[in-house]
Amino acid sequence: MKEIRDIVQAFEKAIKDGKKTALATVVHVSGSSYRRPGARMLVTDDGQLTGAISGGCLEGDALRKAVLAITQGKKKLVVYNTMDEDDAKLGIQLGCNGIVSILFEPIDALGTHPMDILKEVIKYRNPAVIITGYSMNNQEHMGTFNPTDVSGVLKQAVTGETGKAFNNAISGYRELAIGENQQKLFFEYYVPPVSLVVVGAGNDALPLVSMAGLIGWTVTLADGRSTHANRQRFPLAEKIMVGKPKEIMDHLVLDSRTALVLMTHNYHYDLEMLGLLQNKSVHYIGLLGPAAKRERMLLELAEKGIYFSESALKSIYGPTGLDLGSETSAEIALSICSEIMAVLQDKDPIHLKQKPEPIHQLS
Repeated sequence: MKEIRDIVQAFEKAIKDGKKTALATVVHVSGSSYRRPGARMLVTDDGQLTGAISGGCLEGDALRKAVLAITQGKKKLVVYNTMDEDDAKLGIQLGCNGIVSILFEPIDALGTHPMDILKEVIKYRNPAVIITGYSMNNQEHMGTFNPTDVSGVLKQAVTGETGKAFNNAISGYRELAIGENQQKLFFEYYVPPVSLVVVGAGNDALPLVSMAGLIGWTVTLADGRSTHANRQRFPLAEKIMVGKPKEIMDHLVLDSRTALVLMTHNYHYDLEMLGLLQNKSVHYIGLLGPAAKRERMLLELAEKGIYFSESALKSIYGPTGLDLGSETSAEIALSICSEIMAVLQDKDPIHLKQKPEPIHQLS
């Protein structure tokens, strides 16, 4: 996600500038909290913050705790009880009705540290499991580590839970006794950011690319017109491709976290692109335009011998987007991004107030 990339970039800049840093990680939440376990924030010794561990209510106090961890060179676990109605006495005015546990880890740039793990998970577009261990009886905290970097008894202890996280695509916890040190291990299941391919560089693609970039998705823009598909018009696109549909398709990397939206307003260009997606494993293909256009395109492709399986047809969303009452191109971009998130996260869009269980759940 964008936040992790920002944290890694901020860390590299801090090291270049000769600053010391600490990583704050939300490792456990009981009750309600603005951020879920796995949220992170990088703190430099001169008070610069990157990322977030709350909606802003914890950052001020967390800054002080992080600087203390840097000064002492020691990991620290801090528990904020936001259920306390008298939380004003802490000077942070929480009011989130939850208990939030945050681990502060000073980073030694010369040794193995959490940033190496975060760099690895954003380098490869594969799911990963990150483990953060913290002492439940105020002894030494294990901190953040990669399950593949351990051996012996610890490896045996984490292998099963790591496999469970991968198989179920969900984060979880396990308690582990190392002598008298009672550790709680948070297994965070990490998925790579959404990769959005926007085929079409018209004016209505501008807010879609901008919104996706703001969310933290990686965006590829493709079009047959160099006058439209260029860096001046789309500065937030990570990759810009100009060419015919076959040329574009030959250079696209598509995976389970890829969404593709066809919106060139050139019917034949979109039709050819859709045909080339026949046997591709793309979970979301959005078609700008009415349902009649979708049916016409599928019929014409079928006449050419290009058929989509039943499962593939379920991945075609035309018209693209959720019914949010959108009118403007920016509102339509919002509806498209919302639908992509729902589809790739396998969620049925509902009002959160209608959800009977907690918003975020861990095993």
